[in-house]
Amino acid sequence: MTLDAAFFDKISRLRLAMGHRASMNLTGNRKSTQKGSSNEFSDFREYMPGDDIRRIDWNAYGRLDRLYVKEYMEEKEAVVSILIDTSASMEYGRRRKSALACMLAAAFAYMGLNNMDRVMLYDMRQMQQPFAASGGKRALPRLTDWLAQRTFDGRADVSEAVRQLPLNGPGVTLIISDLLQESFVDPGRGQDTVGKILRFLEYRRQRTAFLQVLAGEELSAGLSAELTGTRNLIDMEEKSTLRLTLDAASIRVYEQAVQEFLAGLRQECARRGAFYAVCSTEMDIYQLIFQELRKLYDI
Repeated sequence: MTLDAAFFDKISRLRLAMGHRASMNLTGNRKSTQKGSSNEFSDFREYMPGDDIRRIDWNAYGRLDRLYVKEYMEEKEAVVSILIDTSASMEYGRRRKSALACMLAAAFAYMGLNNMDRVMLYDMRQMQQPFAASGGKRALPRLTDWLAQRTFDGRADVSEAVRQLPLNGPGVTLIISDLLQESFVDPGRGQDTVGKILRFLEYRRQRTAFLQVLAGEELSAGLSAELTGTRNLIDMEEKSTLRLTLDAASIRVYEQAVQEFLAGLRQECARRGAFYAVCSTEMDIYQLIFQELRKLYDI
């Protein structure tokens, strides 16, 4: 599937839910912790010299014989940070994980732009060179061009990438990765690694979502007839080789281990109040966005 106008039209009514009110100093569509001049009423306070007399509540003055002014919530621009794992392992799959990762990044970036949020896209292997987009949908062509230029090679450290995020104020952080690095896969470390990331982002006032992109063959080895028998498995990032003989019984053991791995990540995210979803390359993109990921949206 390509990223065409029909794709973006279908997701145009969706908006990412913010875990916190925005507090940036730029105008947008999010309600801020600051008081301002939008149309959404917030509170009353006593009149002070210099206040706009148009905000005086004359009905309250008639009842209380004191001047009060109405305050309104100010609308501010929120920041949506999207981190994309561009390591070599993301190039795996009959349907490449890298393609789905870019589709998801484009979808959520568009949701932010469509609602006048600031969008920051990060290549995990080049965290010091983010792509910044704001100003609404007119930034979409440049954004999709940036995604099309991504290369998936080498290694990426998810934890280190998160630590390099220059977060100023509350927002949404989406991590798009297969999470197939030792610090996550190791049964003794995986949940702890996720917990540390979430504690860091929670401290930085982020609503966090882990979107774990996996190939259908990784979730169910039985989908690939090529994996049965004796095979040399080559690590795409380290280029090391492991020779294995796989039969139906060993594939069942593998698939059970995969489910335990995913369950551990899901449990830790739930415990910390973060969103987690497995995004399979075998799933239709619309089903994924409108059903599996629906809890991410305000509407």
